[in-house]
Amino acid sequence: MKTLDKIPTGKIERAGKLVRTGVKVGGNYVKYYSKKLVNGETSREELDENNATDIYDGLKSLKGSALKVAQMLSMEKNLLPRAYVERFSLSQFSVPPLSAPLVRKTFKKYLGQYPEEVFDKFEKDSINAASIGQVHRAWKDGRELAVKIQYPGVAQSISSDLALVKPIAMRMFNLQGKDSEKYFKEVEDKLMEETNYILELEQSREISEACAHLPNLDFPKYYEELSSERILTMDWMKGTHLSEFARTSFSEETGNLLGQTLWDFYMYQMHGLRKVHADPHPGNFLISADHRLIAIDFGCIKEVPDEFYVPYFELARKEVIEDEILFEQKLEALEILTPQDTPEERKFFKELFRELLTLFTMPFNQETFDFGSDEFWGRIADISQRYSKDEHIRKMNGNRGSRHFLYINRTFFGLYNLLHDLKARVEVNHYLKFM
Repeated sequence: MKTLDKIPTGKIERAGKLVRTGVKVGGNYVKYYSKKLVNGETSREELDENNATDIYDGLKSLKGSALKVAQMLSMEKNLLPRAYVERFSLSQFSVPPLSAPLVRKTFKKYLGQYPEEVFDKFEKDSINAASIGQVHRAWKDGRELAVKIQYPGVAQSISSDLALVKPIAMRMFNLQGKDSEKYFKEVEDKLMEETNYILELEQSREISEACAHLPNLDFPKYYEELSSERILTMDWMKGTHLSEFARTSFSEETGNLLGQTLWDFYMYQMHGLRKVHADPHPGNFLISADHRLIAIDFGCIKEVPDEFYVPYFELARKEVIEDEILFEQKLEALEILTPQDTPEERKFFKELFRELLTLFTMPFNQETFDFGSDEFWGRIADISQRYSKDEHIRKMNGNRGSRHFLYINRTFFGLYNLLHDLKARVEVNHYLKFM
């Protein structure tokens, strides 16, 4: 794969790159509609493929928060056209890495020494390049290590990058007015945290120590003396990325074992620690040769305050969803229904969220749940498609829900997708044994 000798770090330079990408996308639409005039049955798939390719190619050279957004969108398998999901999923662990000279220069800037001065051996070519940093293999005192190096300028460009994508996001999700600021602030704060590797090291130690008693689950050891705010060093963990493993032939027993491990890990964090690994994409999990689950990235940890936790999980109970008064109270507590709503909006969103919650909380109302079920995922795909095309929704104010929804819903949707990839059947309350 071609390496990068430079990453645009200035606001004007990065904005220019996005503008050029926008021009390409505009050209794709012109070509598409020109073809459609000649042949009315021209498929939109070619347009989606061209747009997804051009957008991804533009973002991957920018790195940072722009590429992180693509990574997050790649998890929305039922909300985006397939071309976008397939192209954006490359951002999880397959993007152009920094060149060897730039790696060496960046390492010296962030740790005060060159890699060869710190380690007994350091591989100049990265093993894995993602949105915020890339990973190199190294050795020191007989230990095999993974060294994550943050891309230059990522932390400094987060605010300006988000300012550039904000108008697009507001149109895409129908956000209106200044109330939408709370969502952008939540994303900005979390992205800033993800660029602080000292914080990630502390979070990694805290979560791995708190979850060490959970069966079939492993974590790397982290090395503070070999880390800094932009460099993170940990044990090298041997395994296959979960997404790659999911494409292999594995037994039902193995899928259930790994799925149960993943479910228990997340439920223990959510209910026991009240903070959770909020970036459950396949690049953050490995499967060892003996089918143990390895969690390797704790840059995005979301704390769950009581004022959100209590009504959120009360809404997971079937009897609450079916009780008109209780249901309305919980929707108000979670800022889904607001005092500014018109009677029409109030009625519409109550019906909408009752349907959504009845479906998405199904796992919590059964003793065991089959995440590999085609029926369950077919219903999710159907409801996603239906509401994405509903013109009535476009007329409503999209500022719905507490800011905490952003990462908690992302966590559960990502978890559901991973469990689906593993075709796992899980015991829903099994995690209680470890509380």
